[in-house]
Amino acid sequence: MREAVVRVVLAEDGVLLREGLTGLVERFGFAVAAAVGDAESLKAAVAEHRPDLVVTDIRMPPGFTDEGLRAAVELRRADPGLPVVVLSQYVQHRYADDLLDTGDGRGIGYLLKDRIVDVAEFADALRRVAAGGTVLDPQVIAQLVRRHRDPLGALTEREREVLGLIAEGRSNQSIARGLYVSEAAVGKHVGSILAKLGLPPDEDTNRRVLAVLAYLRN
Repeated sequence: MREAVVRVVLAEDGVLLREGLTGLVERFGFAVAAAVGDAESLKAAVAEHRPDLVVTDIRMPPGFTDEGLRAAVELRRADPGLPVVVLSQYVQHRYADDLLDTGDGRGIGYLLKDRIVDVAEFADALRRVAAGGTVLDPQVIAQLVRRHRDPLGALTEREREVLGLIAEGRSNQSIARGLYVSEAAVGKHVGSILAKLGLPPDEDTNRRVLAVLAYLRN
C-alpha cells in the first residue's frame, strides 16, 4: 500500500536554504504546499493550506531571534494536533517549554541544524513527527533537563538552612549568631551555595539576591 503524501509548509528566511530544503523534502516524497520567509507568512500559509506538517527555522525576520519558534507555539495552541518541526542552531529555552507543552508533546520535532548529518534520517524524523511522534535532538533534551533540575538539589542540609536565613534578609553575622557558628563558617557556606547554584562573581549582579530567588522558586 502506498504511503500518503505528507503536505508541508516550510519557513526559512534564507532564499538559498529555503530552496534547498524544499528540494530535499520533495526528493523524499513530501509535497511542499508553501515555502515562506517570515513568521507572519508562515501563519498565513498554514491557515490557507492546512498542511500535514510545518517545518520552520527559529530565527526569522524582523528580529532574527525567536520569531519562528513563537509562531510555532501560536500555531500549536490554535491547533494542538498540527505536527511541527523547528530547526535551530541552538536551544532556545524561552519558548521550547511552551512548544513541548502543546498537544501533550506529540507531533513535535526540535532538531539542531549542525547535528543533522544524514538527510535520509532527517526525512524519517519529519515523517515520524507528521505521524504524531516526538523527535528531539539529544542536546535539546539534555539542556531542558538541566534547566528543570532542582537548582537546590546539590545543597547540603546546612547550606539550605543558611540560604533560608539569607532569604530572610539576614547578614552573615546574624546567621552566625543564630546557628551558633563562626562568621567565617557562614562565609564558607555562602561561597559554597553560590558556587553550586552556578552564580560566578559579577560586579553588576547581587549574587545573594539571585540565590534567594532560586530558593523562593523551589
